[in-house]
Amino acid sequence: MNWIRPDWRLPPGVQAAISLRSGGVSQGDYASLNPAAHVGDDPVAVSANRAIIRQQLALPAEPVWLNQVHGIAVARADQVLGVPEADASYTRESAVVCVVLTADCLPLLFCGDGGEVIAAAHAGWRGLHAGIIDATVKAMNAHQLQVYLGPAIGPADFEVGDEVREAFVNRHSANADAFLALAPGKWLADIYRLARNNLYELGIDQITGGDCSTVRDPQRFYSYRRDGARTGRMASLIWRS
Repeated sequence: MNWIRPDWRLPPGVQAAISLRSGGVSQGDYASLNPAAHVGDDPVAVSANRAIIRQQLALPAEPVWLNQVHGIAVARADQVLGVPEADASYTRESAVVCVVLTADCLPLLFCGDGGEVIAAAHAGWRGLHAGIIDATVKAMNAHQLQVYLGPAIGPADFEVGDEVREAFVNRHSANADAFLALAPGKWLADIYRLARNNLYELGIDQITGGDCSTVRDPQRFYSYRRDGARTGRMASLIWRS
């Protein structure tokens, strides 16, 4: 199987999927379904992989690809030109596909107002701390939000320093529970818990997913921390038909 289908109850007309690393044409370190154009893969293979994603998921349009920079900019997917610099996108329009690319960072898929508004966000620890979740929720301006946490680095593999822990604990004391002491100055961070804490702060409790570890599953997932810069990305997509 080349996809994860999020385990949440989407309203009629809303669909979501997350690509795995199998089923594409890329070779070597990028094998095989890499849709990321910025990681050094053969551009011809990347284009072919994007076509495979469109065809197999029967997407209504080309996904709105982003230039992700670990920031908090949120693009309105139905109004962008080219490839905007942003780490999330949203839309209230049909036949518009929101997408983010990840390989250890956390992808979040959002659905609100009974399916009237959808969004996808990319949250590494920098973007998460800076407020990408808050910015996405604000841009959506919706009620009855539900969120799916896609595959990311697991809590047993995400080693960070004192400065990262302090930044999150200073933001909210509840975040202390997301860190496990590993050695002096070193901690294991649970990015899923940090995201959930953020969502709870915003009054959002319909949260599913968050049970994968990209680092520990090389058959299904790309992982920057495991493999280094020469690796691909998974695509997390959500759209309205």
